[in-house]
Amino acid sequence: MTDKRLQLLLDLMKKNDLDAVAINPGPALTYLTGLRFHLMERPTLLVISRTHQPVLILPELEIGKVNSSRIPLQPVTFGDDPALWSHAFLSAMEKAGLKHAKIGVEPTRLRFFELAFLQNAAPEAKFSGSESLFTDLRLCKDSIEINLMREAIRIAQDALQATLPVIKTGSTEKEIASELVVNLLRQGSESELPFAPIVAGGPNSANPHAVPTDRHLENGDMLVIDWGGTYEGYFSDLTRTFAIGPVDQELRTIYETVKQANAAGRAAGKAGAAAAVVDQAARSIIEAAGYGKFFTHRTGHGLGMEAHEAPYMFGTNAQILEPGMVYTVEPGIYLPGRGGVRIEDNIVVSANGCETLSSFSREFTTL
Repeated sequence: MTDKRLQLLLDLMKKNDLDAVAINPGPALTYLTGLRFHLMERPTLLVISRTHQPVLILPELEIGKVNSSRIPLQPVTFGDDPALWSHAFLSAMEKAGLKHAKIGVEPTRLRFFELAFLQNAAPEAKFSGSESLFTDLRLCKDSIEINLMREAIRIAQDALQATLPVIKTGSTEKEIASELVVNLLRQGSESELPFAPIVAGGPNSANPHAVPTDRHLENGDMLVIDWGGTYEGYFSDLTRTFAIGPVDQELRTIYETVKQANAAGRAAGKAGAAAAVVDQAARSIIEAAGYGKFFTHRTGHGLGMEAHEAPYMFGTNAQILEPGMVYTVEPGIYLPGRGGVRIEDNIVVSANGCETLSSFSREFTTL
């Protein structure tokens, strides 16, 4: 019996008129095989054809991983001499019967390094960027994947809860970020986090993608913390904003506005609705409050084995939401030179609407 994930890929290949796909180390390779490799100076490539057993080109030193694959693989290995690596690609193309094939690749993943080996091994083959195929492959999560993401969220929430007691006036952004990372690991996160945590206080909190600095927190600051955990390859991605001591009334006002926008965005998603409605629901709250020009990014993005993947929540995205899609809702208001607020949650579409997977308090909190 063909593995259901492999069968889905084969069906998508047929739909896209492809004979094969070539996949670099990354989420798609792990999703299909359960194996984890990283990009390095040696090539690793999974080649799946519609007519032959999948072939995995990999360094000899990695061969021990193959027996753990969830699907049968034909390994083709090579040693340390780069001059001989092309022979492995020639052998793989022959084993997969792809000398004259139409081969799809992930345009944002496949490096020129591996592509050159493939083109030399099969000069008559045609290669095409097949972004939609790889998007559709992992777009809807099953119950097992959603439960893994629930655990990634639990890890993240417990890690922040453990970090809050050390946050005080005088703490630096870097100190808080480092404590948060340690607590993520203590709570069970894998060491490969979705992204380095964002910890931004005062004026820095007005930068949506700020990097932690040596700035010390001061009374009157807003503090934005954007973080996530990893569990068995699946990610969480959350944001909460706190006040450091008393803050001025406008900062309190934008907090309450973002909180309302977050609630509206979370409520808007359901199967059959366009992704755009999530953005429109959240954005309309902020625009009505007069802060539309200070909401400078989309309302959210998909989440799974990548921190950013489809579906994307922006105002003109007509993509229809389906059960199993997981995404973020993260409206924000950013006042340059003063401070910002963002509140981010993780949502899954169900047959009857949507469920907010994250539960960390959204109430205005002073540390």
